[in-house]
Amino acid sequence: MIRNVLLASMLGCLAVAPVPAQQKPPAPGSPKDFVLPTARRFTLANGLPVTMVPFGQVPKVAIRLVVAAGNVYEGKDEVWLADTTGSLMREGTTSRAADAVARAFAGMGGELGVAVGADETSVATEVLSERGAEAVQLLADVAQHPRLPESELDRIKGNLLRNLAIQRSTPQAIAQERFAQLLYGEHPYGRIFPSEAALRGYTIDQVRAYYKKHSAAARARLYVAGVFDAAAMEAAVRRAFDGWERGDATKAPGVPAAAAQRFALIDRPDAPQSTVLLGLRVPSPSHKDWVTLEVADSLLGGAFASRITSNIREQKGYTYSPFSAIDAHPGQAHWVETADVTTKVTGESVKEIVYEIERLRKDAPPADELRGIQNNLAGLFVVQNASRSGVISRLSFVDTHGLGPDYLSTYVKRVMAVTPEDVKRIANEYLTPDKMTMVVVGDEKTVKPQLTQWGSK
Repeated sequence: MIRNVLLASMLGCLAVAPVPAQQKPPAPGSPKDFVLPTARRFTLANGLPVTMVPFGQVPKVAIRLVVAAGNVYEGKDEVWLADTTGSLMREGTTSRAADAVARAFAGMGGELGVAVGADETSVATEVLSERGAEAVQLLADVAQHPRLPESELDRIKGNLLRNLAIQRSTPQAIAQERFAQLLYGEHPYGRIFPSEAALRGYTIDQVRAYYKKHSAAARARLYVAGVFDAAAMEAAVRRAFDGWERGDATKAPGVPAAAAQRFALIDRPDAPQSTVLLGLRVPSPSHKDWVTLEVADSLLGGAFASRITSNIREQKGYTYSPFSAIDAHPGQAHWVETADVTTKVTGESVKEIVYEIERLRKDAPPADELRGIQNNLAGLFVVQNASRSGVISRLSFVDTHGLGPDYLSTYVKRVMAVTPEDVKRIANEYLTPDKMTMVVVGDEKTVKPQLTQWGSK
């Protein structure tokens, strides 16, 4: 009884308590420039550039060797040969078995990573600072003297075949493959997946030949970031890499001129969703308009608060997570909007995406809307540079695209300097709907009547 009286009394107090007025959040501060500590840069006699950056206070150091040995250097019948080679590079060196390499890196507080991308292959680790010089030696051994054992080739190919089967079963990967083909044709950028027969047929001789052709000092760059003894680290780098063969400089195949607008509808019978990709080729990061193009992309579809996302996700509920992005390569790039939309509104979704593009081409965005996008983009840039590996990724991006030593320190300023009229100009110059290529993977019998305008392309 007493508890009930007390409870009633408490509820009564709550009922008459005044509701505090909603407070207005403080205005966001001005984005600050990213300041990178002074880097030590030098080049070995064999042509290997080295960049070492003291960063942070945690006693760890990240080391990454970036080599121009990505998929772009594969022949027409060699798709994923670079991936096969990269996977085999994890299988030990000529002097150490794979498990010995793994145990050695683990004893330093890290592990070996080998990643293959469209343009580059990276060999990397992140270890305790006190073991940094030792890690450089081991990483150099992996990069320069991989065992590439024939005994592991079938297992590696089996793993890649399973990965291929999984990817080919998803509408997103199917759409990406066709989109790349339409955008880049026979160029390696247009070849995303190998055939099963080609992948199964790769021999150890092909792998070793690919490695020998593309792994050399003149095709590589070495990065070190974190807490380390600069003199000891430089001495370790020189001991580890001075003897690496210079080799030939990087020479990727030229990219053909952009094709005219194209359209492809790939049938996925009775699919509840359609996967839509819409985009075109745009200037690369080395172009003067790159930063403004990034801002325009972020406003249009690249940020969660972007116009396309607000339209077809928040307002209309056609899709859950649409997004746009710029995929960059040396001297090349393309912009693409991607959305998985409900089948019955595929046509309406495309219509709204194009509407938002045309709206940006017609009217400059309000200054306050643009400022919010700029703040977000500048903030993301600083966050992405808040780790050792993030700093290395940015440094590598700058070197890959020849952006100059002040790119990172002036990036935020240039983002914040973009005006509404700049965004409108960029949209008019580069984001032209009647030049865009579109790929749709969905239920053809339902989707095709919704896309008659595109189906005639």
